Amino acid sequence: MNQPLAYVHPGAKIAKNVVIEPFTTIHNNVVIGEGTWIGSNVTIMEGARIGKNCNIFPGAVISAIPQDLKFKDEDTTAEIGDGTTIREYVTINRGTVDRGKTIIGKNCWIMAYCHIAHDCIVGDNCIFSNNSTLAGHITVGDYVVLAGMTAVHQFCMIGNHAFVTGGSLVRKDVPPFVKAAREPLSYVGINSIGLRRRGFTSQKITEIQNIYRLLYQKNYNTTQATEIIEAEMEATPERDEILQFIKNSKRGIMKGYFNSN
Repeated sequence: MNQPLAYVHPGAKIAKNVVIEPFTTIHNNVVIGEGTWIGSNVTIMEGARIGKNCNIFPGAVISAIPQDLKFKDEDTTAEIGDGTTIREYVTINRGTVDRGKTIIGKNCWIMAYCHIAHDCIVGDNCIFSNNSTLAGHITVGDYVVLAGMTAVHQFCMIGNHAFVTGGSLVRKDVPPFVKAAREPLSYVGINSIGLRRRGFTSQKITEIQNIYRLLYQKNYNTTQATEIIEAEMEATPERDEILQFIKNSKRGIMKGYFNSN
């Protein structure tokens, strides 16, 4: 462990082969796993749980108390999965009594100046481009991509494999497998490029496309469309995931459709 000019609290639990660069501060009640690199001028505060082989770049602040007036110094955490990279000046707040923790999954790539607020749960293999911002209590699935300067409203959900274009304002839930763009945020197709990269077959992509045609391109409301999908379309894991996401949505899914062709 290399830590010239760094401060590490004696109560922090740090694996032997963690590298800590100068001018970094690590508080009490912190756990850092093997193989992690922590750049200079990083601040890791109480409640941080950082996995193995992570990279945290200069200026990042991990596990600061929530920016929530209701917070009363509860014992909460901010958890970062193995293999995740946190770039410069990212801020990740720990949880409140609502969920007790903020979670970033494994193998995520969180780019410079992103903010992830209290009680967010982010899945594995996500990419958040520069200046993307998550308000509190947001749930993000696996393999989600947020392009630069995306802002997500509190309590929203974003489904697995979704792609949200840069500068978007996410006020409603974004279902799995879709591309979302424009203002107000609208469905512009499915994330076919991302799905192909992850091994989805052409047939599977077409099946997903047909589901979203009923939801967004026909003259049905959401209730009508989901009833038709459930009654008439073959049950598949993807179909069931989409239907379950819609049923679980408290804010409602995004409504608009824009033909990008």
